[in-house]
Amino acid sequence: MNVLLSPQFPVFPHQHENPHLSQRNISSLQNMSTRKRKADEDGDENMSPMSSPAVSSRPLIRPSKKFRSNDLIGRPLPLPRLLETLDTNQLRTVLERICERHPDIGQEVVSQAPRPTVGAAMDVLQSYQDRLNAAAPYGNSSAEYTYDRVKAPLVALIDALSDFTPQFLPPIETQPTKSLEFLDGATRFIHNLPNWQPQAYRHHKENAYEDLSKAWALVINEAAKRGGGFNLHTDGWDQKLARHNEQSGGRLGTAITAMSNSVGWISNENAEQNSILNQIVSGAYGAPVRVGPW
Repeated sequence: MNVLLSPQFPVFPHQHENPHLSQRNISSLQNMSTRKRKADEDGDENMSPMSSPAVSSRPLIRPSKKFRSNDLIGRPLPLPRLLETLDTNQLRTVLERICERHPDIGQEVVSQAPRPTVGAAMDVLQSYQDRLNAAAPYGNSSAEYTYDRVKAPLVALIDALSDFTPQFLPPIETQPTKSLEFLDGATRFIHNLPNWQPQAYRHHKENAYEDLSKAWALVINEAAKRGGGFNLHTDGWDQKLARHNEQSGGRLGTAITAMSNSVGWISNENAEQNSILNQIVSGAYGAPVRVGPW
């Protein structure tokens, strides 16, 4: 019978170890191992993402089905996207047509649009000047042929100038400096217009000079009411106008008269002061006046 029993190897305690303590330590280790394994299993279950209350209550984000619709068909662009595809000229054309069909919309645009600046007006006039220069024929051509080539852009430039000028005149424009800046640039455009020998082809330029001369006079008179002509003189507008008049061949007479009436007394006063200064320098100022034959 003893032969069939499994061999049992005797366990000898350590020579320095208490047999009772060893048995207790072994039981403690077994209990700790059991608790650790159970805690690990419970922790794995508690730390699972599917068991988290925050994750379970969070709504799932599903991809948009905008381009997955089965009924996708062609449709026009939305208005903001359509406007993004139009350039400045196309937008202007569309807006002009809408305003022509609906005058109330046109009035709304006029009232809501910002006023053009002098620089913006000069840019528009320069674009018309460029078209005029591009239409001029190369080489020596007759006046009749040249006039026929440039008539359309020439009239367009004159019309644009006639439309812009009242925008920068009082009482619409309340700052004389801006009015004078516009007239200064507008007059230079008129200087650049061609001079034809036949009188019949020069009426555009002469009429433009006449209108601008009246505009200069209006602004000068208004500026003289406010500052007595000091600003016109100190800012050099009297000298600029004199140069424009000389370049135009004396066609700005109305403006020159208004400037003389506004700053003429300043010029006379300066001349008198210069005369007194010259007398002081020469030693003649305050000299005794001789009476009698001495």
